Amino acid sequence: MKYKKIKLLKTIDRFSGPFFIRLLPFLKKPRFRKPLPERIKNILLIRPGGVGDAVLLIPSIKIIKKHLPHSNIYVLAERRNAEVFKLCPEVERVFLYDKNMELLKSMRIPYDIVIDTEQWHRLSAVVSYLTGSPVRIGFGTNERKRLFSHSVPYSHDDYEVYSFFNLIKAAFKASGNNSAEPLVFNQEEPFLRLDSYDVSAQLRETIEGYLERFQKGYCVISPGATVPERRWGSERYAEVAQELLKKGYGVIVVGTKSDKVFAEKILSKAKDAMNLTGKTNIKEVAYVIKHARVFIGPDSGLLHIAFGLGTPTVSLFGAGIESKWAPRGKKHIVINKKLLCSPCTRFGYTPRCRVGVKCINEITPQDVTSATKLLLKGRQIEGYN
Repeated sequence: MKYKKIKLLKTIDRFSGPFFIRLLPFLKKPRFRKPLPERIKNILLIRPGGVGDAVLLIPSIKIIKKHLPHSNIYVLAERRNAEVFKLCPEVERVFLYDKNMELLKSMRIPYDIVIDTEQWHRLSAVVSYLTGSPVRIGFGTNERKRLFSHSVPYSHDDYEVYSFFNLIKAAFKASGNNSAEPLVFNQEEPFLRLDSYDVSAQLRETIEGYLERFQKGYCVISPGATVPERRWGSERYAEVAQELLKKGYGVIVVGTKSDKVFAEKILSKAKDAMNLTGKTNIKEVAYVIKHARVFIGPDSGLLHIAFGLGTPTVSLFGAGIESKWAPRGKKHIVINKKLLCSPCTRFGYTPRCRVGVKCINEITPQDVTSATKLLLKGRQIEGYN
């Protein structure tokens, strides 16, 4: 139901957004509060979209709190990604973008700065405008830039963490915070916080019981992806799982309820694997991933959670933009056949593939198994800087 509502919002945005943005200043002219107070009190970050975007926004939130420690940081998110911000203690409160009363509540707070982190869609820019904040910052990728006080360029070539940093730099400049040193992202340092007491004793006992059979630890496989072109196939994941089980490593399959069918196919061949798809919330699946030896999966939200927790990853890229979304650092291996037609995704939209999604299907189980074994041996990879 919630995904149908998001799809409806995006459809409205696509067909009505440009016209409404041009008309909005004539229909509604908020009383923008000026000037900014000497001490910034309330900051709103708007983050609709998926889990991955939310995860990669967290380094920016930490930097804001570091340089503006007395500020209250609020986030306006969607139900599908809101739980991610529970892994970020710097966030004061999360409101739900796709829940009417929550949206209205979020707009009652007098914000000094509003940062719209959405990359393309227009409705979030409308929300930023209607808050009446004197400083409204966002990516100027289309008509949406008309509603911001400060518009920031967006590049598909920048790693998304750095794209968000560009918004934060604009916020610091607008607030007169000239003492902030250059924004630095340490890709080797975990930035998601998770404590053992955040998850149930039952889950911890389940994992411990499973590890009694696998003294070498376990690997996590996440076969699902919202975008069909990013799905590698249960049969291939099953081959990887079988090989890992033979080597004495446990395998835990994770994902949402919609991924159960993929997990069941994997376990039909890799019978000693454990299936936790649809059985965990964000904090619980993060706990499972945090304690894994290696995470294996496509470009998805859980991949970014693994990266944020510091778990080594083997990721499969094709349609998605590797330079923008792939985990960085020496503990992460990206498998990408780099075909001439890939990447093809822009602003979250992946066109229908006419060549059988060769970019992902040409990746072999041997490719993934070999990469996983390297990480299990503790090998460090010369990845992105």
